Amino acid sequence: MKITAIRISQHRYKFDPPFHASWDTRPRTHWDATIVRVETDQGVTGIGSGDLMVGFAGHEELFIGQDPMAIERHYRILANINFHYGRCWPLDLALWDLAGKITGQPCWKLLGGLSNKVRAYASSGTLRKPEQLAEVAQHFLAQGFTAMKIRFHRGDWRQDIAALAAVRKAVGDRLTLMVDCNQGWRMPWDTAQPWSLKDALQVAKPLEELEVFWMEEPLHRADYDGMAQLRQMTRVRIAGGEMTRELHEFRNLIQRGSLDVLQPDVALVGGITGLRRVGQMALEHNLVFTPHTWTNGIGVVANAHLTAGATGAPFLEFPYDPPEWGLDRRDYMLAEPVDAKDGWFTLTEKPGLGIELDEDRLKATKIG
Repeated sequence: MKITAIRISQHRYKFDPPFHASWDTRPRTHWDATIVRVETDQGVTGIGSGDLMVGFAGHEELFIGQDPMAIERHYRILANINFHYGRCWPLDLALWDLAGKITGQPCWKLLGGLSNKVRAYASSGTLRKPEQLAEVAQHFLAQGFTAMKIRFHRGDWRQDIAALAAVRKAVGDRLTLMVDCNQGWRMPWDTAQPWSLKDALQVAKPLEELEVFWMEEPLHRADYDGMAQLRQMTRVRIAGGEMTRELHEFRNLIQRGSLDVLQPDVALVGGITGLRRVGQMALEHNLVFTPHTWTNGIGVVANAHLTAGATGAPFLEFPYDPPEWGLDRRDYMLAEPVDAKDGWFTLTEKPGLGIELDEDRLKATKIG
């Protein structure tokens, strides 16, 4: 079997009312998706999605005519493209989907078959008033979730703590709570400075009192020493790495003792092939490996296959904050959205990633 074509399309789903993401100062009125298809001479096609595939055009000939099962070879080419151009890791996801379809196996089995399920945590995305956030948390509990991530970014961290405290009061110990401080990176138009170590430590103290499981991105992504110091100064776990660009940076984060929880995303860095390495490094150093998944359903399920099949994790992120961020918006490109039933991702025996595209919706939303 040979690869005959790589086809990339861009799609935009417009919606109203807008989604006010905590990490973005601009309201979002649409959700873009990049769909990657790897076609073969035997009619089998693999599907991936995630980053924009910037810089990939012109490199198709490095893959066409090649064996689709030579995944390690393809990963090395993608790593070279990543260095010279952009992040083209959705192609790696499509290759894994293709490998599963060729062999008739789900990706979680190809990756090690550790388990076909992983517990989900409800990952909220918008900044609600304390009483509203408490209601949302109770709704998550009713749906079977046992963990929830709360976003900070209200300008004054004391207001963030007030919202967190309202949730803890409402749910008691029935929900494990995580906090995303959103200090690791900024949108291109956001000029705000990240917290200093002393800022982060001041926030960490009430998080300890409120029994928070982890404190995500409390410092700039490059402040390795600051994160390592903060990790020693608080009993709250320090999490990060969702936008780290190179795999060797995770080695440095681990060696320098910067993180308790590693959160790379297969759709944004390394693909499934690269993050298998990071997941194993994390396990060997007794750290938690639980990917970021805030792309779309294809990215969510790809991260679930890797986590369930190869590493395991106490929780995996489930981006979900209806009505502003429901499955209808996140997964518009799919025939069926990726859901977490009773708080679990349960993967099927379907070959590959086990997803199907909504071709009619893709035609209606195509922009490139």
